[in-house]
Amino acid sequence: MDRSYFDPTLWYNGKQKSFLGYCSDIFTDEAIHFVEKQSKDQPFFLYLSFNAPHTPLQVPDKYYEKYKDIDPSLGFESQRMPFPKMSEKDKEDARKVYAMVSNIDDNIGKLINKLDELGIADNTIFVFMTDNGPQQSRYVAGLRGKKGSVYRGGVKVPFLIKYPKGLATNKAVNTTLAQIDVMPTLAELCQVKLPEDREIDGKSFARILKGEVKSETVFEERPLFFYWTRKLPELYDNVAIQQGPYKLVGNTSFNASPKDFELFHLEKDPYELENLVEQQPEKAKELKESMDLLVNELTTSPNLKEEQRPIIGTSHENPLVLNRNDASGQRGIWTQQEVYGYWNVQILEGNYNIRYKFIEPLEKEGKIMLETNTQIIQSHISDMPTDTIELKNVSLKAYIGSVTPHFMSGGKSIFPLWVEFERID
Repeated sequence: MDRSYFDPTLWYNGKQKSFLGYCSDIFTDEAIHFVEKQSKDQPFFLYLSFNAPHTPLQVPDKYYEKYKDIDPSLGFESQRMPFPKMSEKDKEDARKVYAMVSNIDDNIGKLINKLDELGIADNTIFVFMTDNGPQQSRYVAGLRGKKGSVYRGGVKVPFLIKYPKGLATNKAVNTTLAQIDVMPTLAELCQVKLPEDREIDGKSFARILKGEVKSETVFEERPLFFYWTRKLPELYDNVAIQQGPYKLVGNTSFNASPKDFELFHLEKDPYELENLVEQQPEKAKELKESMDLLVNELTTSPNLKEEQRPIIGTSHENPLVLNRNDASGQRGIWTQQEVYGYWNVQILEGNYNIRYKFIEPLEKEGKIMLETNTQIIQSHISDMPTDTIELKNVSLKAYIGSVTPHFMSGGKSIFPLWVEFERID
């Protein structure tokens, strides 16, 4: 049985290390150890990122026991909100997710208790948030869509902040905010000056949190652009723009007109069920024009035109691991094996041990390859099955460009999960 979240091997200060226990417990224990080492008089920053609740849906038995007999689809009959129909698999997935969430609740509690124990809770800014909506059908307050969707169920997330010394307690903020606003807000609360040599996309909402203003017009007037894909925005598929109470959603083609979109008034229709595009075509046209401006601004960004290249062979990161989540190539590259992929890198001349890791064990012998525009490194591999291949003492030339690793066997080209380069000279 796959137990990816139990007794995992994790990256720890640039090295792989084996741990005992459940991943969320391990992350929290390490966070607490970090906090304990900090001086009470010196500022510190801790970013604790759980991978739960996420597939694979694995949780300690004591948490699953709390939910194993419930029906997650019941209890919403009196709610004036839509609720998705749930299959038996959906219900079982929800039980596991709620168990994982309960585990996170306990771990967050442990961390907050540690701040209290150390006497620094009142002067510590504590933020809890998530990155996107759920993967599975479950309770999301009736919101439409899930992860990977630009409807509210996919993009609206919780945000809680605790700062007893600097903020009023038990305050709800209804202004629409975004992740890009978090950094300037924390900077203002910490009285840290923002850098002036770059554009800061977000806006500070510290004044709202402090109760100095109920809301600020800058947040209501600015457009927020949403899209979901592993690459650039697709015109006009799975994209949306929100400004004030209005939201325009595109699940259409590149040459679509405003009437092909969906238009919602979120204050009157928080569940995005009533398409107003025919009643308000001018508002749809206005929002689509704003969307086009934002897409153009994004796609002409210098950081997209000239992406940052990992540097292979530097002493600052040796070994260096190229992960397929950062690779370019075909769509679906993060999940499939028989797929074309590559990384844009800079290689420093030197000798390397190169390690390939594959998602599934390779069953048939074949040829392991590493290709650049100036070199092709290959070796026949016959010791099967294996999910790891290592090439030792490979001489690589200085190079800037794409590097393509793959395993050739039986007419198939299999892309690795990750490739590790360790400079040895």
